[in-house]
Amino acid sequence: MQRSQGKAILAFKIRDGRTILDRLYEDGCAKIRFSEPDQAILINTAGGLTGGDDLSWSIELPANGVATITTQASDKIYRAIEPTVASVKVKVALGPGARLHWLPQETILFNQSAVERTFDVELAADSSFLAVESLVFGRLAMGEVMKQVEVHDRWRVTRDHGLLHAENLRISGSAADLLAREAIGAYNTAFATLLLVCRDAEGYVDAARTAIGDAGGASAFDGKLLARIAASNAYELRKTVVSAVRALSGGRALPKVWAF
Repeated sequence: MQRSQGKAILAFKIRDGRTILDRLYEDGCAKIRFSEPDQAILINTAGGLTGGDDLSWSIELPANGVATITTQASDKIYRAIEPTVASVKVKVALGPGARLHWLPQETILFNQSAVERTFDVELAADSSFLAVESLVFGRLAMGEVMKQVEVHDRWRVTRDHGLLHAENLRISGSAADLLAREAIGAYNTAFATLLLVCRDAEGYVDAARTAIGDAGGASAFDGKLLARIAASNAYELRKTVVSAVRALSGGRALPKVWAF
């Protein structure tokens, strides 16, 4: 069966003190457009992913560069035919003193979807990095029940060549049953992880906790802040995520495509 393939490589450079495009490579369904010279929008022209689709993004930011990366809309992971899975690979590299905000919109998992995603980030010793990843299980307004889903997320973040953050998320089977458990989802269906890496990350903890409120929590040590958010639906999740991103962004504006 026909499957979508996409690969994009984006590299910035500094000119006259501004971060601008240096190199851009696009192949297949992976496209990149710009709302500002330092604000890139990732686009999957296939409209979504299903089993057997393969999508990869590579982002490079030079020393002292400042940029924001987002997506055109929510990513949709559609039903896959066993044993195929959708594959998404992201690689990010930041030079000394660079600051990147990785702010994709939500990923929505449909019933019987299957996806594997890898997120590899290389930071210099004094890079600053803010990332958010949101997962929404099913379309609540459509009454969708997540009877079967396969999702595997793998994060590896290094700083100055040393491992700083690693996590693996795997949910397999009936997401509806799993998320009903108090220790897993407590009947919530939308979740987000925020990661902030910077020298003074510990100083943002109070602001993050205030922004998140009862929807989750945040902790920080060794120049890294990690926050988790849970919500009953995608709309409530986004409201809290937007509040948290604003608290952690150091005054940098949210991408315009995030307006809702």
